[in-house]
Amino acid sequence: MRVIRGLHNLRPGHRGCVATIGNFDGVHLGHRAVFQRLLAKGRDLGLPATVITFEPQAMEYFAPEAAPARLTRLREKLAALQACGIERVVLLEFGHKLAQLEARAFVEELLVDGLAARHLLVGDDFRFGRGRKGDFALLRTLGAEHGFVVEDLHTITHGAERVSSTRIRETLARGELDLARHLLGRPYRICGRVAHGNQRGRTIGFPTININLHRRVSPLHGVYAVMVDGLLDRPWPGVANIGLRPTLGELPRYLLEVHLFDFAGDLYGRHAEVEFRLKLRDEQKFASFDELRARIEVDARAARDYLGLPGRSPADC
Repeated sequence: MRVIRGLHNLRPGHRGCVATIGNFDGVHLGHRAVFQRLLAKGRDLGLPATVITFEPQAMEYFAPEAAPARLTRLREKLAALQACGIERVVLLEFGHKLAQLEARAFVEELLVDGLAARHLLVGDDFRFGRGRKGDFALLRTLGAEHGFVVEDLHTITHGAERVSSTRIRETLARGELDLARHLLGRPYRICGRVAHGNQRGRTIGFPTININLHRRVSPLHGVYAVMVDGLLDRPWPGVANIGLRPTLGELPRYLLEVHLFDFAGDLYGRHAEVEFRLKLRDEQKFASFDELRARIEVDARAARDYLGLPGRSPADC
């Protein structure tokens, strides 16, 4: 999969494609249904399937304090797009210049002059251009002028509700990991590199690997039974806390900490993929480290039971 970063990097060889535009946060079942249609159309026309997306997302630019939690960081999203078979991604920086671009200019500079798109798949509620003045009707009009077809996306539902990134965020916030898995088409995972922490977990018998989320807001909060891939020769079980660590009294910063069961070793710098299996409880503030340790012991036993592992004392871990 080729990633083209910015309009200025579009070349004559990139002209001619079928395309879709959106944030595609989470790359969920609804998104993948879109990509399947896009790939089929690309095969029919002999053109590459191209996803146009933005970094940061528009809400993160206009109202960062109100922007929703990211389901996927850019690295995770690109990996998921590649796994779907997408051939090209045009990654546009959402900043002042793009925000001020008029709707007609957006279409002409990107879809016509830059990509020479032949077929475009978008939702009928898609808005674009300065002041969000561009809409589906304008796209249809400009498509007729410039020779590309604009096709409406069908809504994908699960039960009676639409599959959407918003619904998945709400599902994760409620701890409904099985439902989130159905909506995503895969278990929910967070990826990141193992970083150095303050090593306080070692002092209470539960050493952890620490993974910076690189998110202002996390879609998950609390304590979970997890499986961790990418660090060892097989997926490894553990118990994880994701949140602001209120007992430690540190400045607010979301962090993912994972205690790997029955493992001791140096994993700094490695890239981990944490799969969340079961929510055990919400994050809590404890009056002392002794209370925190006692609760972690309870959480660890619950995680071991859920993951089908024999019980062991912290001293053996």
